[in-house]
Amino acid sequence: MRRVVFNQKGGVGKSSITANLAAISASRGIPTLVVDLDPQGNASQYLLGQDYEDAVEGITDFFRDCLGFRILPDDPASYVTETDFEDLAVIASGPELAELEPKLAAKHKIYKLRDALVNLEDRFDAIYIDTPPAFNFFTLSALIAAEGCLIPFDCDDFSRRALYRLLENVEETRGDHNPDLHVEGIVINQFMSRANLPARLVEELFNEGLPVLETRISTSVKMRESHEQSTPLVHLAPRHKLTEQFLALYDELDYVA
Repeated sequence: MRRVVFNQKGGVGKSSITANLAAISASRGIPTLVVDLDPQGNASQYLLGQDYEDAVEGITDFFRDCLGFRILPDDPASYVTETDFEDLAVIASGPELAELEPKLAAKHKIYKLRDALVNLEDRFDAIYIDTPPAFNFFTLSALIAAEGCLIPFDCDDFSRRALYRLLENVEETRGDHNPDLHVEGIVINQFMSRANLPARLVEELFNEGLPVLETRISTSVKMRESHEQSTPLVHLAPRHKLTEQFLALYDELDYVA
C-alpha cells in the first residue's frame, strides 16, 4: 500500500501521523518506507534524529537526478536511509528540495516519484508519503504515486473550509492522473473531547457524509517528547493513551483497506 498524508494547512500533524503509523507498521514486521516530500524535513528529523541531513542520499538527490544531475539509477533503493528501528526506512528531505520545484514542474517530471515507488514495492510492503503544507508539484507527485489518502483535520473552522477544496484536489487528481487513488479517511487530530467546538464540527462532517474515521487523536505533551527524542510513540511509550489511539487508527485503516 502506498499511502499519502495530505493537507494544505500547516500544523495539522501530517508528519506526526505519517511517522507514527509507519513506525507501527514496521513494529509489526512489515518492511515500511517513509517518503518525506516536505522541505522542512520534519518526518526525516523525527525518524533519523538531528543528523537527518547527513542521510547518504534522499529525495532531493532523487529529483536532481530526474533533472539530469546524474544518471537516474534503475534501483531507487540508493536514496533510502535505514532508521534505528527495525523494518523502517526513510527517503529523507531537506530545505534544498524547495529550490527544485520550478524546474521539475517545467520539465513535466510529475510521474517520476510514482515510478520509483512502484519499483520499491518489491522491498517495502508499506509506503507512507509526507507532504508539504501546499498544493504544489511535490504534493501532486505524492497523490499520483499513492493509492490511499489520509487527510488530517484539526477541528477548527479554517480547516473545515479548506477541507472541501482538499477533497476536490484529490478527486481531480484521481480523474486526471491516478484512477487508483481514493480517500481512506479524514483523521481527527489534536482532538479535545471536552470542548464543544471540536465535537460539533466532527458531528457536522459525519452528517455531511464525509469519510471521517472513528479514531480520534488527542492533544498530548507526549507527542512533543516523542519529537524531541526522535522516537515514535510505539517505541517511546507503548502503553500511553496517545499511542493506543495511533494503534487504533492503524487497525481501523487496516480494516478499511
